[in-house]
Amino acid sequence: MGYQIDVLTSKFEGRNTNPIKGIKIYHYPSLNVAKRFGVPYPIISFKAYKIFTKIIGNCDLVHAHGHVYMASYLAGRVAKKLKKPFIVTQHNTFIDYRSFLNIVEELNDQIIGKSILKNADKITTVSKETMKYVLRLGADKIKTQVIYNGVDIDTFRPENKQESRTKLGLPKDRKIVLSVRRLVYKNGLGTLIESVPKITQQHPNVLFILAGKGPSRKLIQDRIKELGISQNITLAGFVPDELLPVYYNAADIFMLPSASGEGLPLVLLEAMACGLPVIATAVGGTPEILKHKKNGILVPPINPEAMAKATTKLLSETKLGKKISKEARRNIKDKYTWEENVRQLQAIYKEFS
Repeated sequence: MGYQIDVLTSKFEGRNTNPIKGIKIYHYPSLNVAKRFGVPYPIISFKAYKIFTKIIGNCDLVHAHGHVYMASYLAGRVAKKLKKPFIVTQHNTFIDYRSFLNIVEELNDQIIGKSILKNADKITTVSKETMKYVLRLGADKIKTQVIYNGVDIDTFRPENKQESRTKLGLPKDRKIVLSVRRLVYKNGLGTLIESVPKITQQHPNVLFILAGKGPSRKLIQDRIKELGISQNITLAGFVPDELLPVYYNAADIFMLPSASGEGLPLVLLEAMACGLPVIATAVGGTPEILKHKKNGILVPPINPEAMAKATTKLLSETKLGKKISKEARRNIKDKYTWEENVRQLQAIYKEFS
């Protein structure tokens, strides 16, 4: 659409060395000391300032993602100094870690987050709940706007289930429940795992596939062994983008067991675009998209019993699943495409061009 996109991000393990054609990626030196706690929070090196100044000096507009990061703070400061428009998109709500990390997160919000939001010429959020979060931190309501995430409905669309399972080498005679999550606390995988023994009492042949990687993998593996449900859960690890639609279409149900902190998960939109019935926790912006028993099933967070009850019901009632599936796909096509997302974002960019 006539834009040149330059991405400035931290150096991290496994970073993309083959980015999308036309997008340049630059890395600033950083240290991620919080990685051991499952928190992706890079600490910027002093050497980064020169890199930020050079990259931002050559651009027309700065668009930062996340109000909590040191990189967003530095980008905002440099943008103001060089008189470049500064836009911030906030993707998540407050993450309840249920530990001392809550205090650290709150302090970071007050010290760094508020400054970033104050510096912003425009703030976009991916849901109304996310907007409430930034407004509580002092974001200017006049400058703040919701732009819902979108999904590529041509890539994520319903395909033949048996053919998808053949491609992945998955069994054709078992019900499959899929969850695509980074393996960290806030994503609620503990809730999913604890619900499995209750579900297998009525559906002993069900297979859960957890796609994703993260620091909690060992804890998850240990708990699966303790519960004796190894035959019912597969940890698929990282799934490349090109295989994600195949996984969605191979499944019977998608489970989104988030504990907290969600803005509007892309995996929710992707699963719905594939016509996959979704069971999700009523966290963050999810209830803004998912309407109970219309285009999905909503359950309270951190409640394995409620998750098990909803999953058992959906596994048993194929008519309800088909109804939800059809409505989910229609919903995404009508309101949550990437084209609509980009149209709104481009209107904002034009305000500052």
